[in-house]
This record gives sequence, C-alpha cells and structure tokens, in this order.
Amino acid sequence: MIDRRQFTLSSTALLALGATGQALAQALDTARVLCGFPAGGTTDAVSRRVADKLRGSFAKTALVENKPGAGGRLAVEELKRSANDGSTMLLTPAAMITLYPHLYTKLGYGIEDVTPVCTAGQIGFGFGVGPGVPESVKTLKDFLAWAKANPGAANYGSPGAGSPPHFIGALLAKESGIDLRHVPYRGSAPGIQDLLGGQVPAFTSPIGDYLPHLKAGKLRLLATSGAARSRFAPDVPTYTEQGFKALEMSEWYGFFLPGKAAPDVTQRLAAAIKTAVSAPDVVEAFAQLGVEAGANTPAELSQAVKNENQAWGPVVKRVGFTPES
Repeated sequence: MIDRRQFTLSSTALLALGATGQALAQALDTARVLCGFPAGGTTDAVSRRVADKLRGSFAKTALVENKPGAGGRLAVEELKRSANDGSTMLLTPAAMITLYPHLYTKLGYGIEDVTPVCTAGQIGFGFGVGPGVPESVKTLKDFLAWAKANPGAANYGSPGAGSPPHFIGALLAKESGIDLRHVPYRGSAPGIQDLLGGQVPAFTSPIGDYLPHLKAGKLRLLATSGAARSRFAPDVPTYTEQGFKALEMSEWYGFFLPGKAAPDVTQRLAAAIKTAVSAPDVVEAFAQLGVEAGANTPAELSQAVKNENQAWGPVVKRVGFTPES
C-alpha cells in the first residue's frame, strides 16, 4: 500500500544517513534480526540476506532468530521486550504493524512499541488458478463467471486468515458480488501445493510464490495487485486494469527497533540496511523471490506506518473479518 515515491530513498537522505553509517560498527558485537516466520520462507530469506551484509558494518556478528507463531506477532512482542541499543531488530511484513491492530483486541504491542527504521523491499500480490479450474479460464473475468456458474467450487485459498492476500480475495468477492469462500492455510507453501494438485481452485498470495510454477506452465496468474504491472509477471494485467481498483495493494518488508531506540542508532542502522539492499547480489536474490529491493528513511517509514494503519480500518470494517470469523 506504500507507493513508489515513498519507497524510493531521496539522494539528500542518503547523504545524511551515509555520513554516520559506519559509526556503530565498533559499538556492537552481536545484533539479532528477529523473524516472525519459519526458516525457508520469503521473510526469512530477506532477513538472512540483509543480516549477511550487516556483519562487519553495523555489528561484528548479525544473527537471524526465527520466532514463528501467531502470524508473526510473537517476534514483534519479542522486539518490544528487547534492549533499545540496536542489538535487536525486527524484519517483518507491514501487516504485523499496520493491519493487526485492527484485527486483535488483545494484541501484545502497539505502533508506539516499535521504532521504524527503513524498508528492505516491496512485494505485490497475485491471483492464481490451477488444474482445479478449466483451461478455458484465461482471465479474472473468466474465473468470476466460472465461480458464479459453479458455486460449490467457488473457493480461494490464502496464506492465512487476516493476511493481506485474504483481504484481497474478500474484496474481490465484495466488488464482484460473487460468493467466494475463503480457505485459509498456514503459509503459502501448503496452499500452493494444493493449488497445483487441484484441491483448491484459486489462490491469492505474494507474486513470488507463483514464479517457479509459472515458468513450468503449471499455474495461471490472472491478476496482480500493484498500481502498474509487475516486472516479475509483465504479461499479467493488474486488478485495476480489470475493473477492480479497490484491490490495488502492495506490501513492504520493514526493519524496526524497539520503541525507545535512540535516533542516532536508528539512522545508523537505516544507512547500513540501505547499503545492504543496494548490493547487486541482494537485489538479484530478492528478485528471485519476487521482491523489489529498496530502502526509504526512518521518517518515511514512520509516515507509511501511520497512513497504512489508517487505511486498513475501513477495509477491515467493510470485509467484516475478525479472527474468530
């Protein structure tokens, strides 16, 4: 939901951050990068790529600690309890910070408990179909017509209830007026496997989850969620192109420190991360995951958190979702 102008770090800001970027190298022996998801997933891969680059620049050692559970919330709670000296940071998709406060009445943290540092990358979402849908279904309009004619099979999966891909599917149902039933999975991997096997006809997930299977011709991607077509799937039209502007959405991966981190520590970490995600090998590795590498400033990420938190409220209300629903 953050736009490209917010996402791009200005040259002025780069100079300001770069001036202090190396100053903390001698101050930290070890830095922890918390990841709220299991090893092997996209969030974990992004965490590890950046952690590798932080070694020797921000800290002598940088280690990724996976804290999976509760849809990524456990890692944010761990960050909240951590020292604010820069030794513990969090890499998380935006939803844990911007969307979850609207979903969970007993959330163990708030926006005020984290300090935005900068983004690491951005992803878009896609709507894919597999062998559970006839080969004649080539477009999103085709799928909706098929779903209307086959109400018993009008299901779509997502990586989890209350995730941004779930909300995209729910909004598609609202906008089209067709009853699409949600099938939640515990992550993208099992959902994609069921999509490949025909157990679920459609799936909404980050674009990167589809890329290996698209090349093999095993899946069809019918729509992407960005304001413009994704460079990872340039032949696939956006939701907006197909008449569903309300489904225009993307998500960033952001780094955060505990809520009372000092501004100089925040700036130094932002400079180190910016250098890390600008490295050609990291840019290429992210691209293999369907992630567009890029860093913004602490101030820009802070504003994005506020804007997106406000934007999610009406969406959650319209869909009518609660964790118990």
